[in-house]
Amino acid sequence: MSFRKICAYTAKVIPEITAEAHCDIPCGIYDPTPAKIAAKTIQRMAMQLKELKPPQDWNDEHERLAYVNAVARRVAVKESHAKTCELELVTLWADFFKAEHFVADSMLHERFWKTMQLCSKNMQNVDEKLAEELVSAVDEIAKIFYEKKNAPDKFDAYKKITDTLF
Repeated sequence: MSFRKICAYTAKVIPEITAEAHCDIPCGIYDPTPAKIAAKTIQRMAMQLKELKPPQDWNDEHERLAYVNAVARRVAVKESHAKTCELELVTLWADFFKAEHFVADSMLHERFWKTMQLCSKNMQNVDEKLAEELVSAVDEIAKIFYEKKNAPDKFDAYKKITDTLF
């Protein structure tokens, strides 16, 4: 029996069922904490990059390479976490939040867009102020998330945990 015949037969035997889900795999597990951890990592990398001291002697290969390596590793971590933050935000925006949330809060789309733009700006720059703006923006989204999830008390726990990461 051909694949087409099997599919046609199956369609006749099994009734059509309409299912609704707000994500690709309706796991129901959503949380802004990974985005905040990523944002705090960006913030910490910006702080560490600012604290790094260039070598006294640029001609000393060991000192020069150690410094360049320290900078490169922190930049790589900063950029990786900016992508992680952006991905976590996209997941919340596209999978958790529903149309009625965006109708109820007309600024929600813009808030997400601006926060994701901050992820990009933090990849392009080493700037503690930009990193702090990203952390604050993620917190704003987290507050809305917990309100929409009817668990505003969880926002306080989220803040307590994530504000003390370093």
